[in-house]
Amino acid sequence: MKTITLDVPDMTCKMCVAHVTEALESLDGATDVRVDRAIGKAVVSGVEREAAEAAVREAGYTVA
Repeated sequence: MKTITLDVPDMTCKMCVAHVTEALESLDGATDVRVDRAIGKAVVSGVEREAAEAAVREAGYTVA
């Protein structure tokens, strides 16, 4: 299963982490979602990079 790491630099609080996590978990096939605000990264398995990036952007965050 492919694991994708996304740079999400504009997460500033726990709610940001919750929004990004929810967006990634909502994707079909998504597993092992981990979001770390301190380092500005989100990791997800089981989905294509394009779908993960689109979900994070749709939630209102930048993917660098």
